[in-house]
Amino acid sequence: MRSSGLLLMLALGIPAAVRAQAAPAPQNATLRAAIQAYENLDFTRAITLARRALSEHMTGPDQARAYELLGFSYSATDSQVKAVDAFKQAILLDPDRQLDPNKVSPKITSLFYSALGQVLVVRQLQADSARFIGGQGAVPLRFTVTSPARVRVRAVSGSTSLLVDSAVLTGAVNVRWLARLPNGDPVPSGTWLIVVEATSGQNTFSASRSLRVTYSPVDTLPHLTSLPGYKELPETEVPPQSWRPLGLAFLFTGSAAAGALALNNDGLGSAPGRELIGVSVVTLAAGFVMTLRKPAPRPAEANILYNRLLREQLSQRNADIAKENVKRRQQVQLTVVPLPKTGSAR
Repeated sequence: MRSSGLLLMLALGIPAAVRAQAAPAPQNATLRAAIQAYENLDFTRAITLARRALSEHMTGPDQARAYELLGFSYSATDSQVKAVDAFKQAILLDPDRQLDPNKVSPKITSLFYSALGQVLVVRQLQADSARFIGGQGAVPLRFTVTSPARVRVRAVSGSTSLLVDSAVLTGAVNVRWLARLPNGDPVPSGTWLIVVEATSGQNTFSASRSLRVTYSPVDTLPHLTSLPGYKELPETEVPPQSWRPLGLAFLFTGSAAAGALALNNDGLGSAPGRELIGVSVVTLAAGFVMTLRKPAPRPAEANILYNRLLREQLSQRNADIAKENVKRRQQVQLTVVPLPKTGSAR
C-alpha cells in the first residue's frame, strides 16, 4: 500500500510541488494541517482543510497558497475544472506565481497554465537599472499580459502622472520609459512608480514597480593637447650632401689652367705655372672641405604647412569640446534603480 502511494506521489509530483511552493511555512494553522494532509495523500481532507482555512483570517500569501493547494488536490482527484478555478484564484492573488516543471507533474502544470490563460493579470513586471544623460536614454520595462487587453503604462510621482505607452497588447511586452516631462526636461529626482493597467471588458488588473531616480553632474570632456594618431613634423630639414662645391673647384681650376696655358707659352715650369698650381691646389682643397661640411638646415615648407593644418584642426576640436562642455554643464545624468517590488492589484 505504501509503495502504491509513493508511485502516485511520484507520478503527480506531489511532494516536490508542495515543498517547492511552501517556503516560508504558512502562518495559518489550518492551512499547515491541510498541507500535511496533502503530503500524506489524504486529498479529501486536504481539500476540506484548505477550504476551511480560506474562511478564516489569512494573509494574502497564505490565501494564494491555500488556493494553490486546492488546485493540487483537485488535480490529484481528477477534478480538473475545480483545479483550474482554484489556480485562477491563486494567480489573481499572486500573479507572478510560477510552477517548476522539473518538480511538478505535467498534469498539474498543464492545468495551471490553462488557468493562467483564462484570467487577466500582468506578470513579471521588471525594470532594468539604467544610467544616461537626461533626454538621451530610456529605462527598459518588461512585463507579460496573459489575455488581450488595453494596456496603459504610466509613471507616477506625487501629483505628476506621465503616460508611457497605451496599446492593445497580449503576451510579452517591452516598453521604454524616456524619463522626460512633456516639455522635454528630465523627470525630477525621487521615487517614481511605474504602473501597468490592463483592461478587458469588466476585468481590470494593475501591477506596479517603484524606481529611484537620482541626479548627478555630467562629466565634461578634457581639452586635447594633440590629435590621436597624428604628431607634428620637424619644420627644418638638413639637405642631402652635395658634391657641387668640389665640382665647382675642379671647374674653376680647369678654366684657370686653360687660360694660363693660352697666355703663357713658356710651360708650366715658369713662375706663373707654379703659382697656378698652388692656386689650383688651394681651390681644390677648399672645394673638398666645403663638400665635406654638413649643410645648414633649411625650412621644410611641406612640414610647416602640415603642422599649421594640424594646429588648426586641434584648435577647432578644442573649440567644439568647449561648446560641448557648456551644454554638459547644463545637463544632468539620471541613474534609475528599481526598488523592492510592490504588490499587484486586481
